[in-house]
Amino acid sequence: MNLKNLKKTDPEIYQAIVQEIKRQQEGMELIASENYVSEAVLEALGTVFTNKYSEGYPGKRYYGGQENTDIIESLAIKRSKKLFRAEHVNVQPHSGAPANMIAYSAVLQPGDKILGMDLSHGGHLTHGHPVTLSAKIYKFIGYKTEADGSIDYQKLEKLAIKEKPKMILAGFSAYTRQLDYKKFSEIAKKVGAISMIDIAHIAGLIAGKAIPNPISYFDIVTTTTHKTLRGPRGGMIMCKNEFAKAIDKANFPGFQGGPHMNNICAKAVAFGEALHPSFKTYAKQIIRNAKVLETELKKRGFKIMFEKTENHMVLVDVFGSKGVPGKIAEEALDKIGITVNKNMIPDDPHSPFDPSGIRIGIPAITTRGMKEKEIKIIAHWIADAIENHADEKFLRNLHEQVKKLCRKFVIYKHLI
Repeated sequence: MNLKNLKKTDPEIYQAIVQEIKRQQEGMELIASENYVSEAVLEALGTVFTNKYSEGYPGKRYYGGQENTDIIESLAIKRSKKLFRAEHVNVQPHSGAPANMIAYSAVLQPGDKILGMDLSHGGHLTHGHPVTLSAKIYKFIGYKTEADGSIDYQKLEKLAIKEKPKMILAGFSAYTRQLDYKKFSEIAKKVGAISMIDIAHIAGLIAGKAIPNPISYFDIVTTTTHKTLRGPRGGMIMCKNEFAKAIDKANFPGFQGGPHMNNICAKAVAFGEALHPSFKTYAKQIIRNAKVLETELKKRGFKIMFEKTENHMVLVDVFGSKGVPGKIAEEALDKIGITVNKNMIPDDPHSPFDPSGIRIGIPAITTRGMKEKEIKIIAHWIADAIENHADEKFLRNLHEQVKKLCRKFVIYKHLI
């Protein structure tokens, strides 16, 4: 991408972009919800479609001049349907949280009950945390995982029978096991609830056929388009045809105004990339890399929450393992150029601002081309940094090793 105009017009912003490119190139993004998009996606995101207002849907817009916006949105829909085998797709949601709110509002009334995963057990803020707007509108009932990290579906069924929710919600932001889609669906049908799953974290693994596809089991499916799917920051809703009209109306005019057409353009490009055979190779490598990370951290004495990983991330109890709070662990890793996020563990005795755990994700460094050999090295760097978090000289030396490895795996060659 050519940034010469930006460099001339706004050197301060230009310099911040240059420094961010440097930070991303010399460091490792191990936040489970982050990834590196292709240069083609970046180019699509920066097109003149940012100028265009396009309320409505292809063929049914409220403004004129839509012949090209209709092309890109139709392509985004066509490609996402093929990727996920979905009956109906809405690609307009601005991100994951809005997608969830749109889905709730499409089929529920204020005060209705939703059964969703407890935040400390791996759920997402929008699945019922009291600080969110959704929790002020709907009544959320949380379900938890067992001591071995599994979900007891008999308990879940009994809870559903007792609470009689209007919706049963599957999905997570920090849970590392696979879900039994069929059982969720069966429980929802038994109690007359709408079934919904939020696949924001695992959408790329599903698209790449590295894990099973839940689409046929659920009435409504929401996702982000970044994370493992490796597209621009955005959202998407898929559903069975019977819910299509309600979803589209809830999105516009119910929740959002004009869609961000430059973003939809970039989504279409990313979906096209995900249809390429190489994406399957990438998705399967993520699973292998995450398993190596889990194994190596266990060797160093770290407790892995939910006992194991079956997706793209691990949740580590650093406080219980090493007596180091999650915040301190995150800061120590920042100092060596490895970016993770502090995270709560199930029934965490500490606060969300300084929890017991850290969440470590593999997608971004897998995108860079790192495989099992590199993951083993990185796992031990993570352990070394946490165990020596107070030794500044040690961390500085470790940072140099991280930068040396990162230089071998270039992200972008033509940005500046």
